[in-house]
Amino acid sequence: MIRNLISSHVPGVHEVHYTEQSLLDQLEKCASYLEKSERSGKRLLGRFYRVAFFGQEYFEEEHGVEFVYKEPKVTSLSEVSERLLHQYTNKFGNNTVKIIMDSVPIDANELDPKIAHIQVTSVTPHFDKLELETSRPTEFEQNHDVSTFMFETPFTKDGSNKPRAEPCDQWKRRTIITTEYAFPYVKKRLKVVAKRLLELSPIEVALDEMTARVAELADVVFTKPTDPKKLQLRLQGSVCVQVNAGPLAYATAFLNPALDSHYPDEKIEELKDVFREFVRVCYAALQLNSTLVRADQSEYQAALRANFHKLCTDLSNLFQETLWPDTELGSFKRNSQALFSAISGANSNSSSA
Repeated sequence: MIRNLISSHVPGVHEVHYTEQSLLDQLEKCASYLEKSERSGKRLLGRFYRVAFFGQEYFEEEHGVEFVYKEPKVTSLSEVSERLLHQYTNKFGNNTVKIIMDSVPIDANELDPKIAHIQVTSVTPHFDKLELETSRPTEFEQNHDVSTFMFETPFTKDGSNKPRAEPCDQWKRRTIITTEYAFPYVKKRLKVVAKRLLELSPIEVALDEMTARVAELADVVFTKPTDPKKLQLRLQGSVCVQVNAGPLAYATAFLNPALDSHYPDEKIEELKDVFREFVRVCYAALQLNSTLVRADQSEYQAALRANFHKLCTDLSNLFQETLWPDTELGSFKRNSQALFSAISGANSNSSSA
């Protein structure tokens, strides 16, 4: 495509050398990928990692300094860690470099000064709610011109730093860091120049986790064309008994009227609203899935439907109110017309849920 365009406007382009021809081929290939990406709506925009260096003897002026690295496509945490280990082992020697893949705060004074320590943590771009809604609604905009990032560390007040505790004991530390410039940049890593910490109480952790779950499922429901595999994974992770401990555990811990609550009433009501939204978006996802499943998946759809009904029953008992979404879809936060368009035929299939 590009080669044909250039050859029609640039005399003698057919006489280019091999290296120039290769460049044209690469440009044409890139254009083809971009066109395919635009059609599918799927893009691999890279990942970000926070890397902190500890060891005055080895890193000198970079000792205690943090950077954010931008990595291509779907580079994993283990790949980044392995590359850094190899890079600095070649520089400092064997058995001198240790990678820390835990996100807990590091006290440099407690580390062995004879070892070069490198802490690697996955981070995501961070924006406030207003910015997301007004100027960064798309995935592309959320990954370009970004300088603020976030990562989270679960902990308990007893200092055990358990990765997962009972909901009523689980706190979360949110670390928000800012780099000196914004990505994309001419360098693949940028220095961290500011940091702030926020602590989320157990009920705030529940609110955060459930809000994220609702947003993820709603995104799959309303993104066109629908990705059936992603839809079923999200739906299964939300309503199936074997993986449903999360939502019901939060509801039981914080919304059970039989238990004495030590949390503010406004937080409890906010969590109830999120659960009502959760039930509605699960219903929308279930209805949409009923239009996409193959003939040999009828038992799978029936199992999802049965688990959804059980979820609604359990939550209704806790809330002491009926949570049946099919009569309340109009109050879904998305436009109700968009909801019915998304599930394409929900009215005719409403009895299936």
